[in-house]
Amino acid sequence: MRSRQPVVGPDGSRFRDSAVAGGQAVAFPRGMIRLGIISGQMIRANLDGMAQLPARTVPDLTGYLTHAGHVLETQLSAALAEIGLTLRMQCVLRHALEAERTQIQIAELAYLDKTTMVVTVDALEKAGYAERKPSATDRRARIIAVTEAGAAIAAEGQQIVDRVHAEALDALTAAQRKTFVESVTTLVAGPLATPVTAQPVRRSRQRIA
Repeated sequence: MRSRQPVVGPDGSRFRDSAVAGGQAVAFPRGMIRLGIISGQMIRANLDGMAQLPARTVPDLTGYLTHAGHVLETQLSAALAEIGLTLRMQCVLRHALEAERTQIQIAELAYLDKTTMVVTVDALEKAGYAERKPSATDRRARIIAVTEAGAAIAAEGQQIVDRVHAEALDALTAAQRKTFVESVTTLVAGPLATPVTAQPVRRSRQRIA
């Protein structure tokens, strides 16, 4: 099958003519396919010499979860924006309401880096939804205290979050929904409970004769 779309070759050059076989696009200099210089046999030979995509033996769990999480985040962000919240602001408010927590503790729970956390809390303070206050148990630590207005907007935000999640789950039957939620909960509470930090590979030092 000939493709009409320009194809970028290995060296970065763009080709007007390309052939697609076996789901892979092979680029050739302009006009060679049209003039018949490139034959089907030559295309197959070119494909045979290319590196092949490894076959999957297990479903792409990372791909599925990453894609689903990304789409849900975009939907939640759009819905929360209607009441002037970001997804991060809602997440910080919820964690701050659950218990007396410092900025660092909430950042860890919300998977936010220090800079992003500071910007988010600044936005909450500016909106009158939260305040930085000394901890009642440790005067050296500063906690994130949610104001009455913050608690009210967090409750409204939670209704929005629940609605978006419900709309996603509505695509499943009741039986599928129950199995799916139980399965994800089991994974999150078990093998996917704790992030793993990659250890640097130590190279052995070679002796120089």
